[in-house]
Amino acid sequence: MMKKVNIGLVQMSCSDNVADNMQKAISGIREAAAKGAQIVCLQELFTSLYFCDVEDHENFKLAEAIPGPSTDTLSAVAKELGVVIIASLFEKRAAGLYHNTTAVLDADGTYLGKYRKMHIPDDPGYYEKFYFTPGDLGYKVFETKFAKIGILICWDQWYPEASRITALMGAEVLFYPTAIGWDTNETDPNTNREQYNAWQTIQRSHAIANGVHVVSVNRVGREADQQFWGGSFVANPFGSLLYLGSHENEEVHVQEIDLAKTEYYRSTWPYLRDRRIDSYDPILKRYID
Repeated sequence: MMKKVNIGLVQMSCSDNVADNMQKAISGIREAAAKGAQIVCLQELFTSLYFCDVEDHENFKLAEAIPGPSTDTLSAVAKELGVVIIASLFEKRAAGLYHNTTAVLDADGTYLGKYRKMHIPDDPGYYEKFYFTPGDLGYKVFETKFAKIGILICWDQWYPEASRITALMGAEVLFYPTAIGWDTNETDPNTNREQYNAWQTIQRSHAIANGVHVVSVNRVGREADQQFWGGSFVANPFGSLLYLGSHENEEVHVQEIDLAKTEYYRSTWPYLRDRRIDSYDPILKRYID
């Protein structure tokens, strides 16, 4: 039995104009829907520039309630087009309390809920701990019209524990809205190549270990000292690339996937069957010393 689903990826550049970014994203969603997409994923924090490259209190003005204005706008688009929309937004939960959050809107426009990013980085160019409180909703799956999906966000993608738990909750596809790029001051092309390859490889490994498709959607373009590397992709449950975006261009791509492949790969390579859950208690320690 086949269970085909068409996945839309919108890889775009952003400006400092929130309204323009929203309209560009909506145009991308419309293009994806016209190409047959049923689930459309936008990149991380798509309504603005990636503001976490600096610590600036003015940037908190970009935050909004979820649900709120952006989810209301996208809900209408989802209902009109009959598509599921995965939208990464800057959430204002309360005064002084903010999250990096992804909202999920079903194909009839229903707001299904949100996932708050669990792993928050703090590195040169990625000062997210200044802005975001770590997620407190736990890992989440969403039962949409077309598939049961799991959402993780950017820095989450480096943690096999996050993908494992989300897959164990029944996610048929793992989505990673992302904003990551190269430091333009880096002169060694091998360093840049290794960074991108590591980013792609770790996510493809999550597809293999969990027997699910992985969809990663990254932004593109130059912002301050970051050259966002695009490279959005779809991997099947054995890590094979079904689609790979460019490093330079804005792209809207629709990829057909067959969710029945999970049954095939999990039966042939039964990792879940052979997990020794009785032996995993040490993983709860920060370090074993």
